[in-house]
Amino acid sequence: MALALPGLIWGSSFYLIAVGLDAFSPYLVTWLRIGFGLSVIAAMPTTRQPLPRTARPRVLALGVVWMAIPLSLFPLAEERVSSSVTGMLNGANPIFTAFVAALIARAVPPGRQLVGLAIGLVGVVMIAVPSWSEGSSSAAGVLMILAALTCYGIALNVAGVVQRQVGSLPVIGRALAVAFVLTAPFGIATIADSSFEWGSAAAVAVLGAFGTGLAFVLMASNAGRFGSTRASSTTYLIPGVSIALGVVLRGENVEVLAIVGSVVALAGAYLVNATNRIQKGFA
Repeated sequence: MALALPGLIWGSSFYLIAVGLDAFSPYLVTWLRIGFGLSVIAAMPTTRQPLPRTARPRVLALGVVWMAIPLSLFPLAEERVSSSVTGMLNGANPIFTAFVAALIARAVPPGRQLVGLAIGLVGVVMIAVPSWSEGSSSAAGVLMILAALTCYGIALNVAGVVQRQVGSLPVIGRALAVAFVLTAPFGIATIADSSFEWGSAAAVAVLGAFGTGLAFVLMASNAGRFGSTRASSTTYLIPGVSIALGVVLRGENVEVLAIVGSVVALAGAYLVNATNRIQKGFA
């Protein structure tokens, strides 16, 4: 259960974003979730471990690329596409991370990983096609999700070096603090455009405290107990959880092609992860 819990929490994130958007603006959803997540992470004693001066520029960059930009893009995307589609595309996160790693290394990935990347890209296209065909708004939502995943790919290649040096929680805590400051003007400016509903407020609080806070704490603990590769297997639960919640609780319609594409993308991600053993990031 300890291994599965982070994936279950992250899989529910896209449903919770959708509920939050029922009353709040996308920017307010982002700012509040970061604030709730930061409060949980900051409460952990290990988070307050000092960072070397040389690591601070990287952490500042992570606050932008790992937290502020992608966590802003997901709510904006979910104004245009369903939470199910967002969750399914997020299953391709290891593929984007591997692509960025290959670009940084300026080397062609090994054979098995290259096959995984190709299979994963086919899966991403299959997920995106039904939404893309619905019009320019849905296509824009898909592009926002892909941009967020690209940010994750960049961030996770940057974060690995610093995390191995000082640990995950000190890095995540500082990055969230940077993102909280950066997103504050947008969140505050759109309070007037939002209404208050208890359901949306509760959803955003859970999204932040659990999806942006507790899940990262659990993931760091699991990596220490079970190893990063085994701990990262929890992410394969994300698409299935997001589909189940979107269909059952939001009444979303999921195309068969997208579901098949999700399975294909996960197969590609598995091959990539088994070959490269890359640590992943999440919504």
